[in-house]
Amino acid sequence: MADSPQILVIDDDAELCELLAELLGQEGYAVESARDAISGLARAQEGPFTLVVLDVMLPGLNGFEVLTRLRQTSRVPVLMLTARGEDVDRIVGLEMGADDYLPKPFNPRELVARVRALHRRASPPGAAAGPGATEAQGALTVDDLEVLPAARRVRVRGEEVRLTTAEYDLLEVLARQAGTVVSREDLARRVLGRRLAAYDRGIDMHVSNLRRKLGPGPGGGERIKTVRNAGYILARERA
Repeated sequence: MADSPQILVIDDDAELCELLAELLGQEGYAVESARDAISGLARAQEGPFTLVVLDVMLPGLNGFEVLTRLRQTSRVPVLMLTARGEDVDRIVGLEMGADDYLPKPFNPRELVARVRALHRRASPPGAAAGPGATEAQGALTVDDLEVLPAARRVRVRGEEVRLTTAEYDLLEVLARQAGTVVSREDLARRVLGRRLAAYDRGIDMHVSNLRRKLGPGPGGGERIKTVRNAGYILARERA
């Protein structure tokens, strides 16, 4: 299992950790568990994990504090587990840099599907080309914004912008269709790997985070515009 994708589960529920280790192991993942926030954060910062499953309710630090500290040094995809009905937890988690969320209690098979989707997006075909790949090859340029799919990097006016997996995927979809409205339903399918559920704010929060990180366009307007009852569009200010 040395070459298997590494998953870290940070949750104080021993039975859940064992179940996820079994289910994800059947999918070819190697799973490590941490039962408290401090040890979980330390392992997440030390280990080369493919993905982190992080519970909001943890002894010691809560999941939000773990995520905040982790995002200071790492862009590893994070799937947060939130309490069912606690919409504020989901919104806060996404604002702090989580890639997706799943409310408890959940169907373990749904979690496995979410993990697969996040892993697939974080490791697209061609991503293994490494630092020797030509970054300019296939680059997407919209005004002073540059998206480099081969390296999964983003620059604004030549300065690199750090994005989470979900934020990058969302921006790449919009950049490939710059000047065209993309529906929230289409974005949910292509970015989150699932259908858009009722009252699902995932895409909206990722757009909000992108706006904050990318800043205004060259003319001072919003780069990503909301088209009421239609979706979002990455605007072009220059011909």
